[in-house]
Amino acid sequence: MEKQNNIIVGVDDKVSFGKALILGMQHVLAMDLYIAPIIIAGLLSLSTENTSFFIQMCFLATGIATLIQTGTGIKLPVVQGPSYVPIGAIAAIGGKLGLGAIAGSLIPGAILIAILGYPFKLFAKAVRKFIPPLVGGTVIIIVGISLMPVGMNSIYHAEGKIGDNILIAAISAGVLVLCMLLGRKMHGVGTFFRLVSVLLAIAVGTIAASLFGQVDFTPIKEAAWFSLPSLFPFGKPVFDISAIITVAFVYFIILIETTGTWFVVSTVTGKELDEQRLNRASFGEGLGCFVGALFGSTPMTGYSSNAGLLAITGVASRVVVMVAGGILICLGLIPKLSTAITCIPEPVINGIFGIVCVAIVTNGMKVIQPIIINDRNMMIIGIPILLTIAVTILPKEALAGTPDWVSYILSSSMTVGALATLLLNFIIPEEKKAKEVSTT
Repeated sequence: MEKQNNIIVGVDDKVSFGKALILGMQHVLAMDLYIAPIIIAGLLSLSTENTSFFIQMCFLATGIATLIQTGTGIKLPVVQGPSYVPIGAIAAIGGKLGLGAIAGSLIPGAILIAILGYPFKLFAKAVRKFIPPLVGGTVIIIVGISLMPVGMNSIYHAEGKIGDNILIAAISAGVLVLCMLLGRKMHGVGTFFRLVSVLLAIAVGTIAASLFGQVDFTPIKEAAWFSLPSLFPFGKPVFDISAIITVAFVYFIILIETTGTWFVVSTVTGKELDEQRLNRASFGEGLGCFVGALFGSTPMTGYSSNAGLLAITGVASRVVVMVAGGILICLGLIPKLSTAITCIPEPVINGIFGIVCVAIVTNGMKVIQPIIINDRNMMIIGIPILLTIAVTILPKEALAGTPDWVSYILSSSMTVGALATLLLNFIIPEEKKAKEVSTT
């Protein structure tokens, strides 16, 4: 199965520490996990000191959540990271009720997500009922499509001239594609290029960016060498009912988002998402979010970009991802290192990110490829993709004056597409012939 999916290093394959360290660093460098915290910090008007500490805590929480999910939760190579979905909710709650209310609203929702997996074991049943392969494959495609504009906009709006940014992104993406092709055509040396493709793309892209004066490592000098975390660093939790209900709804949206990522990982690795694994995944997701709330971080989700990275590099080892989790914890404790990661120019990261999105979309296509595309299935696949694009280009002013819950949903094209897929599959009756084919 793994050979069919072009996996070089399998999920449970043993990897030496040195090799795992290099391959794990690729996952860390390819992440843009500091972007969501920076946006939230700006919306909450945090000081420079608190913003740096907030980013540091997000690195720490991401590492711990990754170890929880990959080690004892889903037990697949899933990298956790701050979700973009709750940005609006967190900013609104923090602005109206204070920073303590953010932690107070995140904790109950995290516990709810965890107990849906264990001890209640309800999550897997819900997935089995509402997310067959047709829905799962479509959700994977939607994840890739919804993330593409994020990467492209980050290239266009990054500091520097837009032409320079596009060229830098193209160089980074070109090196990554070249390494992937070498890995397919050549044995031995080609395999090496594919394994370290992301590191090489980042290195070459950063060198290219330096020629345009876009690399600045001076913030590293100002960062501290070591900093210990603390529980509830932004104040004691304040439990407000309306905030708790709002965030609980947001958590369910995140759960739909991260389930799409799990489908990507399952497809790439060839590992089935059975009931036990799904329930453990829900528990791991909730526990990771709970730990993040304790340390002042944001809700965690499985990162689709890292799932796509598995397909690009051919490395699907849990050991590698757990080492990546350890690196993220170190970054959370050593501000100089985490600051160094943030110094990689945005066009470099997002040029690579664009290719990762392509890998995600094609893996979704693999899932739905064996399915007969009749009129019903065409609608279930096509309409959610249309809605995903529609919400992506929806003007922000169109959301002015809408209820908070509407704004939260429409602020995430991925959520809209996933919800539309679920609803259409549930509403549109299945044709008799299609039922007979699916049961044989």
